[in-house]
Amino acid sequence: MKIHRNLFNKIISLDNLFLAWTEFRKDKQQKPDVQKFEFSLEQNIFQLHYELETKTYKHGPYLGFYISDPKLRHIHKATVRDRVLHHAIFQTLNPLFDPTFISASFSCRLNKGTHKGVIALEKMMRQESKNYTRTCWVLKCDVKKFFDSINHQVLLKLLGNKINDSDTMWLLKEIIGSFSTKKSDLFTQLGVPIGNLTSQLFANVYMNEFDQFMKHQLKVKHYARYTDDFVIVSTNRKYLSNLLTPIRLFLKNQLTLELHPSKISIRKCSYGVDFLGYTVLPHYRLVRTKTKQRIFKKVRRNRERLEAGLISQESFEQSLQSYFGVLKHCQGHKISQELFYIAF
Repeated sequence: MKIHRNLFNKIISLDNLFLAWTEFRKDKQQKPDVQKFEFSLEQNIFQLHYELETKTYKHGPYLGFYISDPKLRHIHKATVRDRVLHHAIFQTLNPLFDPTFISASFSCRLNKGTHKGVIALEKMMRQESKNYTRTCWVLKCDVKKFFDSINHQVLLKLLGNKINDSDTMWLLKEIIGSFSTKKSDLFTQLGVPIGNLTSQLFANVYMNEFDQFMKHQLKVKHYARYTDDFVIVSTNRKYLSNLLTPIRLFLKNQLTLELHPSKISIRKCSYGVDFLGYTVLPHYRLVRTKTKQRIFKKVRRNRERLEAGLISQESFEQSLQSYFGVLKHCQGHKISQELFYIAF
């Protein structure tokens, strides 16, 4: 396993911080807090660099709010200064960790994503069922309150396994320790905020331990994961059922996580598998009913906002095209026509 040293100066360099700012500000130029930071950009970046260099940097507070995506999520938004630093950390560390992840990990990775995850599931179903000529099953699981349950001590240990740099570990400890959930106590700090870019990297580092266990210890052949959702395909239903005990034990003992008891299912492939917004069936896929309902609701709401002058025509059409993009990846022609009728 390759160990990385001397990362701190790369992370906090002025070049890296300004590059992080450039990446961060994309699509955020109209935000008041971003405009305020940009008004004194050089002063703010140089001050951030100085505080990092002298180790006087302290992560600021978070602004909490809820979104429906589609389930209710509690988002925690850091200050602009801290989010710029998150980008600087991510663009330095992610290229070092990403090559160590398995190919069947699809969340927040270059050339991966939800559509690639769905394609991978379809491929596994075809292979295991011999092109749907024999019955196969899919075990689908979800980790309960994943982001809220990430153990700070475990996460720092996993990061430290590949980073031999005390200054970088000091910074990562400051970032990770800036947030904890109500599940924490005096001895155990838990949780990373969904709103942080660094949380995407931390989640993949954390669950990579589980991926390696699945592939190299349990030797599961047909497995794919997206954040805390994972699927396993097999023609042997009992085999899938028997996997649940070692999975539960590993998650509990090694990662202090547990499966969501009401989100464990073993279904025949022919019945359709609900995964990453689509229902995957033999030879085709459909958009999930809840996803369809959410799209129509958002388009109607955006139409009302457009007519009220709250958003521009360009913004409305951009969001609409994103929904058409979702429907292109399934049998969604009829839904697209309905959506076009509602929008125009």
